[in-house]
Amino acid sequence: MNFHGIDLNLLAAFDALMSERNVTRAATRVGVSQPAMSAALSRLRKLVGDPLFLRSAAGLLPTPRARDLAGPIAQALQQIESTLVEKPQFMPEKASLMFNLGLSDYPAFVLLPSLLESLERQAPGISVAVHAFNDRDDAVDLLDSGAIDAAIGVPPVHSDRRILTRHILRDEFVTILARAHPAARRGMSMKTYLGLAHVLASPEGDRYGLVDQVLAEQGKKRRLAFTLPQMFAVPGIVARTNTTATVMKRVALGSPASRQLMVFAPPVALPDVVFDLIWHRRSDNHPAQLWLREFIARHAASLQ
Repeated sequence: MNFHGIDLNLLAAFDALMSERNVTRAATRVGVSQPAMSAALSRLRKLVGDPLFLRSAAGLLPTPRARDLAGPIAQALQQIESTLVEKPQFMPEKASLMFNLGLSDYPAFVLLPSLLESLERQAPGISVAVHAFNDRDDAVDLLDSGAIDAAIGVPPVHSDRRILTRHILRDEFVTILARAHPAARRGMSMKTYLGLAHVLASPEGDRYGLVDQVLAEQGKKRRLAFTLPQMFAVPGIVARTNTTATVMKRVALGSPASRQLMVFAPPVALPDVVFDLIWHRRSDNHPAQLWLREFIARHAASLQ
């Protein structure tokens, strides 16, 4: 590869194409016409000796070579920008803007009320528009499209170097049973557990969850009575029926039905559930976005 006379604008064009996956949007982002962006892509392909992006119904799909280049080029551009451009300090108490935040159900229930209370107190001119998602990879689509500034949810399965994550919240599983249930006085042994009918919360509609997977590895199987997509409805159902459920601890303790429930350690070893703060690389160094992510992370840490 000949580096003599490389136009840095080509690297900016590549970074925009990698983020937007669309020639028109990438052109708008860097402030050029669509033909100019197409010409830049053609020059990039000749420079690198790779097609870099392939057209599909879902937009431009990066080749493996493009994915390898994405991280180093983005970091190089950020370093150049930080060296040449003095960024203004973000002052949240004086700011007037709106953030778009993607949330799955759990952080919306556990984190959002107190987070917005703190935000109202510290930065009254900042507003938040919340966008819901269920499938963990929906957060990536929302970030790619620019619909949200950041997301909080279970780490996505499918992501690459353009999507950045940070662990901010953790919870453990507990098993719940109505206080009035005869089995509540006996404790939650494996025999008792397998003898009860279970409620499974599955946003994707599956009838095979983590508990079922772990039990199957031990040659065991539980009986499902009800399957539903809303996890926060589960404690109320268990309190009023002869069923049991294994849910996250904060879901059980934060329910209005919590006083009607007995809470046990599950008789099967389950890993903790981790929730991530998720954002797009293109906003990694933006002052307002940096402040938002640190604000969310500090608030989440205070809940631990």
